[in-house]
Amino acid sequence: MGKDCGNHGECERQKMYRRAFACLLGLVIIVLLIILIVWLALRPTKPKFYLQDASVYQLNLSTPDNILSSVIQVTISSRNPNDHIGIYYDRVDVYASYKYQQITLSSVLPPVYQGHNDIDVWSPYLYGAAVPVAPYLADALQQDCAAGFLLVHVKIDGRIRWKVGSWISGHYHLFVNCPAFLSTRGDGSGGAALSFKFQQMTGCSVDV
Repeated sequence: MGKDCGNHGECERQKMYRRAFACLLGLVIIVLLIILIVWLALRPTKPKFYLQDASVYQLNLSTPDNILSSVIQVTISSRNPNDHIGIYYDRVDVYASYKYQQITLSSVLPPVYQGHNDIDVWSPYLYGAAVPVAPYLADALQQDCAAGFLLVHVKIDGRIRWKVGSWISGHYHLFVNCPAFLSTRGDGSGGAALSFKFQQMTGCSVDV
């Protein structure tokens, strides 16, 4: 015997609700599939960063206190390689590090929108006043300067959003690491000033 749902009108309403729910569920699935297909077709490629120059105006190590003071100007370029996707740089902090220790304060760059295949160039100053460094880092810095070669990393920590048509994504974390190869003259002993020369433009590793 079939299930008795009470009266004919109630059965019709239940069938109508089931049909409406099935249609709504099917519509949601179709929309999600369309979004997935569009996202896969227009999947964003990470921006490309290059360190074009690094001018060291001050890099003085005071011993035996192991206090480092530095002034560095860097020139960084960024290119959006996507043909149909724009990038909002909502926060961009730039700083310098030596052997994984941050040696300057973060320089905050103004927010910017980068259109399809656009290139932006920044030239911030990075300042580090009386930064205490570990004894082993002070020794390593003196040894590198005496050898005539110094490797400093320029790092970018920020937040970006993707723009596809009128759709804008949520925030993604951006981390960029740019090696700055410098040749030096002098050993910095006795607090003597060093002169530095930037070797060549280098590509940066980018994580999003």
